[in-house]
Amino acid sequence: MSAGSGTQTPHRTSAAELVAPQPGTPAFVAAVEDALTRFFATRRDLVEQLGPVFVEAADALELFVLRGGKRTRPAFAWTGWLGAGGDADGPDAGAVLTACSALELVQACALIHDDIIDSSRTRRRFPTVHVDFEQRHRDRAWAGDSAHFGASVAILVGDLALAWADDMVHASGLDPAAIARFAPVWAGMRTEVLGGQLLDIHGEAGADESVEAALRINRYKTAAYTVERPLHLGAAIADADEGLVEAYRTFGTDIGIAFQLRDDLLGVFGDPAVTGKPSGDDLREGKRTVLLAEALARADEADPAAAKLLRTSIGTDLAPEEVARLRAVITDLGAVDEVERRITELTDAGLAAIESSTATPAAKERLRAMALAATKRTA
Repeated sequence: MSAGSGTQTPHRTSAAELVAPQPGTPAFVAAVEDALTRFFATRRDLVEQLGPVFVEAADALELFVLRGGKRTRPAFAWTGWLGAGGDADGPDAGAVLTACSALELVQACALIHDDIIDSSRTRRRFPTVHVDFEQRHRDRAWAGDSAHFGASVAILVGDLALAWADDMVHASGLDPAAIARFAPVWAGMRTEVLGGQLLDIHGEAGADESVEAALRINRYKTAAYTVERPLHLGAAIADADEGLVEAYRTFGTDIGIAFQLRDDLLGVFGDPAVTGKPSGDDLREGKRTVLLAEALARADEADPAAAKLLRTSIGTDLAPEEVARLRAVITDLGAVDEVERRITELTDAGLAAIESSTATPAAKERLRAMALAATKRTA
């Protein structure tokens, strides 16, 4: 883990220490990563007491968290706080940024566990955590099944990330009143993301093919903890009024679902060199996305042969040429155009909600830019 003093007392960054960059910039990413690095340093003494096995696992988590990412969730939380009157140059700014940065540890937990569930072999062009530890087991010629060992370690590393997310918030330096407002929103977010993951697994196993089921998964697995709840957390720290909270949550739900719809498209049509994941992985994994639900509904109505092809192909080990064929079928059915229409509609509705809110003009402008970046991305 990163070198550090080993102290476990909260670090409260002063206004003089804090750089308050704009979300979406390299400077903001660097500020979040600095907060995360400082937090990992505070864990060193405790981790080392458990011995080298735990040190290795904690190192893997730190590497996973710091190796990449756009830091989208902290950016929305930080902007939510600023939009509700937070002062980026004030004495509490460092504590707020640290608390917002803890969202990256929730994200790490979700990604590490998601990769196990989806049997993904790579993440951001690197081996996933379970694959990494599977290979370590194999290289050391240890007893037992390497794949089972890798998955077991990765489950615990993901659990550690979630536990440490709580620790990072409580060590951030937020005052007790802010923590009290923050806590129920944080609790709701954690339950929603876990519930959304369970809905996703159930949807695949139960083969619920409806658009409504796919949208429900998007709402809770992604939108709630990507945009809606981060904004809500920022508002809670700032003690925002209910009207602004409601506007944030409307914006967050709409933009968060649009974000996931874009992800659904990238999961089928994305460039692996840009996304860092194999092309067509969502088809191989049998993900019950809105894109697939739209394609199946249209195929059932107009093209039974295409419907049969989709149902017998998804969730299997598809060759590249088979992925290409399914892409063509999905596109010809009009499902891609429909998902793009939904993205546009949701984005417009989310932007309208924030524009009519009491958020500061600077926050409105920033959220508009962030919404467009989230819904028009290529990775």
